[in-house]
Amino acid sequence: MDRRNQYCFGLGTVGRDMFYSLESMYLLFFLTEVRRLDDAMLALVGGTLTVLRILDAFNDPITGVIIDNTHTRWGKFKPWMLIGALVSSACLLLMFADLPLEGGAYMAVFAVCYILWDIFYGVNDIAYWTLLPALSLDQRQRERMGAFARICANIGMYAVVVGVLPVTGALTEAFGGDGQRAWFVFAAAVCALMIGFQLFTLLGVKEQRRFKEEGTSLRDMVRALFQNDQLLWTAVSMALFMIGYSTTTSFGTYYFKYAYGDEGMYSVFAGVLGVSQLAALLVFPKLSARLSRRKLYSGATALVAAGYALFFFAPVNMVPIALAGVLLFVGQAFIQALMLMFLADTIEYGQWKLGKRSDSVTFSIQPLINKLGAAVATGVVTVTLLLSGINQAETAADVTAQGLLVLKIAMMALPMLAIAVGYFVYLRKYRIDGAMYEKIVSDLRERGDIR
Repeated sequence: MDRRNQYCFGLGTVGRDMFYSLESMYLLFFLTEVRRLDDAMLALVGGTLTVLRILDAFNDPITGVIIDNTHTRWGKFKPWMLIGALVSSACLLLMFADLPLEGGAYMAVFAVCYILWDIFYGVNDIAYWTLLPALSLDQRQRERMGAFARICANIGMYAVVVGVLPVTGALTEAFGGDGQRAWFVFAAAVCALMIGFQLFTLLGVKEQRRFKEEGTSLRDMVRALFQNDQLLWTAVSMALFMIGYSTTTSFGTYYFKYAYGDEGMYSVFAGVLGVSQLAALLVFPKLSARLSRRKLYSGATALVAAGYALFFFAPVNMVPIALAGVLLFVGQAFIQALMLMFLADTIEYGQWKLGKRSDSVTFSIQPLINKLGAAVATGVVTVTLLLSGINQAETAADVTAQGLLVLKIAMMALPMLAIAVGYFVYLRKYRIDGAMYEKIVSDLRERGDIR
């Protein structure tokens, strides 16, 4: 059963991360490069996306309360996973559709579709990831399950990153130059895969219900979020990491089009990074069995720092750029896997400290952080495109040296600073190591909170 749960849980996120990557990394690119928004509309859309993402992020703890209070014959997670997948897919299709609207009317419809997408993807995301700590209390088993899920997630993400430009380019030619239609067809295929891969988890995973079930009130939500000190510090560290990671990845297509001068090479670059991240996640369980999480995090942060430094100072040549990318994304793969484990362990810590298990409220921090990271990234990308002149450029030759410097600072220097600060927050404040976690679980069993 553990193996079946591991594979069915992990496979469920292949389509999810294809889906999320299309929106988070390519929606703005689609609006600027396919719909060709002018500067005024870009500023309006970019500002709207940034504000809506920030506002909606704070809905996620409420969603966590709703999920924690759900009791059905299918459990409390799976119904919300299905609802979230279906509604968010419909909304994404509308955002990529060729709506016969312009100006304020287009902006209003787009904003409604976007906020509904954000809310219901968050519903799916919270329900999906909260299922992980409900499958095992063993840290090593969680690490194996989490690493496999991250492998599947990265396969999904890089399937989009590597394939989106070649596939939409081929479809554009097939549709007689209709790029709008090409992107809509690609989005429809991604939505179908989102729902299809979710069925692996919905139908194949068996939840182990051995925890004392209690309802969660709004007061419990506030206590879980603000009195669980380890959750708070994990959230701060994760938020800083995601701001840096999301900002860097959001610039990828722009960098290769306007700095490297060949956007087609981005797919090759992304393929190299994808293989590197998958290799890192494959060895993660073995490394975590030999090294402490603190040592792993320190080593991963050193790799990220080396990658950013090489990327910033490298000439516009694929060899040093690819090497920098490998260092950067191997380190980021380790950090992403570790963050997932830190967050899962704060559930038992919160139950131990506060006397109440708040699974979904705790895991609502993850989509909240992802949305905040994406919001900041959207804001940074929008401002950078306007300040650097890239939004008015057609080719790399149209971008000045000063414009390229602005791009590199926003893409590399600012993200590295955020990730470094997040690492130091972890070093100073996070204290759930293996020995402490074992004590927590032992105490919970003695109290009868775990059967």
